[in-house]
Amino acid sequence: MRIDKIGEFGLIEKIGQWVKADASVVKGIGDDCAVIKYSKDKYLLFTCDAIIQDVDFRKSDDPYLVGRKAIGINISDIAAKGGEPKYALVSLGLPKNTSLAYVKKLYAGMNYWVRKFKINIVGGDISRAAKVSIDISLIGFVEKKNLVLRSTARENDIILVSGPLGGSIRAKHLKFTPRLKEARYLVKNFKLHAMIDISDGLIQDLGHILAESKKGAVLYDGLIPIALDARNLNEALNMGEDFELLFTLPFSEASRLCAKMKHYKAIGYIAPIKTGLALKDKNGKVRKVKAKGFRHF
Repeated sequence: MRIDKIGEFGLIEKIGQWVKADASVVKGIGDDCAVIKYSKDKYLLFTCDAIIQDVDFRKSDDPYLVGRKAIGINISDIAAKGGEPKYALVSLGLPKNTSLAYVKKLYAGMNYWVRKFKINIVGGDISRAAKVSIDISLIGFVEKKNLVLRSTARENDIILVSGPLGGSIRAKHLKFTPRLKEARYLVKNFKLHAMIDISDGLIQDLGHILAESKKGAVLYDGLIPIALDARNLNEALNMGEDFELLFTLPFSEASRLCAKMKHYKAIGYIAPIKTGLALKDKNGKVRKVKAKGFRHF
């Protein structure tokens, strides 16, 4: 069977069946980061993400912004677990005619976030390739009391997002800000139950929380914040690469958060698993929705 027949997430599920981890791994395949036992009060977080020319960026894109995106998407994964990034490895695939100036600009873009968030690039690898690729592995840490997973959403939790969604392909996917400071503020001050960063689309990424938590959800289309670059609600639901935080927490905590921080938007609630994923319009009409976000195959 070809991998395009089972799809990206079907392939991930298969890989999860083929590999086994020992007791030192708290959470392996199936979340934004691996969570590994580290010390009495902290977990180690370990993530990697690759971006490929003509899939995640174009050759004509500013290499500074490409490098910025390459490390930014990894920082976003660490943020989604409530942690802080610390050490990075960078592996490059480069055509042999790539200019030194292009590579220098890639690293200048990476260094924008490295300096801002006090990350250390400590090595990596370089290989000849037909097209430019950047694969970053990032290690971070999180206090055990602050760890947030995809799998722990609870019924009647309120679902919130950290910012407007949609239209990212027109600019934001190269210029987004990883919501690291926001995530750290949230886990230190509120009782979050589940969290993910929106990389593949609101519906698809909420679907990951629901699958891991064995829950359903109801969203209100009139409450979903639509970005200025988005053409319609469908793009806000499905386009992806917004890298905003999507999280759940109890009603009392959500009320407290929204009263203090107006840019966090409540968009729905967690329901029993039999509900599936439903979208309710302003007239009260409910329809089931399925993920149409980005998938590699």
